[in-house]
Amino acid sequence: MNNQQPSSGYWWMAAGRAALACGRLHDAVESFDRAQRLLPTDPHLQLQRAIVDHRLGRSVAAADRLRKLIASEPVNAIDATIVLAEVLHRSNQRDELDRIVAVGGAWTNDPRAQLFVARGQAISDRTQAITTLDQLARSTAPAHVRRIAGFEAIRMLDALGRYREAFELAVFMHRSTGTAYDIGGLQGEIEAQKNLLARGKASCPPRAPRMEETAMILALPRSGTTLLEQMLDRHPAIAGIGEYGGIHALGDRAISSGLWPHDLAAIESSDALAWQKEYKTGAAFLRRPGARWTLDKNLHAWRWLPLIATILPGTVMIAVDRDPRDTAISTFLGNFHPSAFGWSGSIESIHKVIAAHRSILPQALEALDFEHEAIVYEDLIADPAGHVSRCLKRMGLAMDEATLAPEGNLRTVLTLSHDQVRRPINRASIGRWRNYEWAFDESWNSLAALHDARRRL
Repeated sequence: MNNQQPSSGYWWMAAGRAALACGRLHDAVESFDRAQRLLPTDPHLQLQRAIVDHRLGRSVAAADRLRKLIASEPVNAIDATIVLAEVLHRSNQRDELDRIVAVGGAWTNDPRAQLFVARGQAISDRTQAITTLDQLARSTAPAHVRRIAGFEAIRMLDALGRYREAFELAVFMHRSTGTAYDIGGLQGEIEAQKNLLARGKASCPPRAPRMEETAMILALPRSGTTLLEQMLDRHPAIAGIGEYGGIHALGDRAISSGLWPHDLAAIESSDALAWQKEYKTGAAFLRRPGARWTLDKNLHAWRWLPLIATILPGTVMIAVDRDPRDTAISTFLGNFHPSAFGWSGSIESIHKVIAAHRSILPQALEALDFEHEAIVYEDLIADPAGHVSRCLKRMGLAMDEATLAPEGNLRTVLTLSHDQVRRPINRASIGRWRNYEWAFDESWNSLAALHDARRRL
């Protein structure tokens, strides 16, 4: 449609929204910028562009754009105010957020506004905040709003030591806002990859040039990935690019080719080069000026290792493990996407995914000749300098003391760990599962023993 009507900014806006939904932020920016030249004052476009800035961690630019938009009294003023409140919340600009909530207005009639009211209440009266959030979670508000409210209440209940209530509310939220997930399909994918690896490296040879100055963190959610990324991102040569969607796009390409996972050697070199270029373009767009390395902490790479070896050879891997029970309870009590992480909806399905993850790592890293480091979260907390220096050495970089103070990192964090990484490195989350010991049966013992055997300290 853009080709047919090149002077219409609306098709460029539509293309940008599609790219944003797919996580292709560089494409979204390009499309929205083209649309803006044709629709310089369109309020819907301004809002979408601000959302992209927010997703990119550019909080100042997003907030400035939204303030100007709201001042013009646009038709989408309520949505714009909601997004501005979220930007201020994520970037810890508490004073301005409190002023917006206090002033009130039409936007406070939107159920989403109750999230910000409750966050303000939590500062002085956490019990009242829990009540507000619990009521919203059980209301007729849209499912995603109810889900956010419920899991924020869960976090507060956990902090107050009301563990049974937190767990029971999590069960309710997963059942009322979750979706079905094909756990057997995931297990089948991992088994197929293990069969592929058993045939040797020739089954997934490099089909594109070697990647330079590219690293990935391999881990399941709630394994310490945000902390490690924030630490390494403080090195002047490294740019953390968050949970970049490039691996999703790469996986989609491989699946549509019909060659995944059984015949990666048959991928045409021209296709492999094009897929690699697409990944590199998006990653480079997210890399901050002055940095050479990109550090991708997407949470799905562990499921695509043979494909990464084929299309992105030379990528440095940093595998992170945490006590599986701590990972499990933190995941179950966290608000992960109900489709992409549908397996997070029960302790039993989380067990199956952790078992699948442990069954292919670290053997796949060795079999595929990845340059890699294996980090145990508990050891990282005990000796941050030693483990960060290992990662940096693997990347050919000298140690930088700034990496030991991740709380000094000013980049906006959009993951569930955004509160924790504002604090100095600490042991507070180690052994968290013991507060919910009754939720774990003996089937977890072997996974826990395997984890303990990997510890260095």
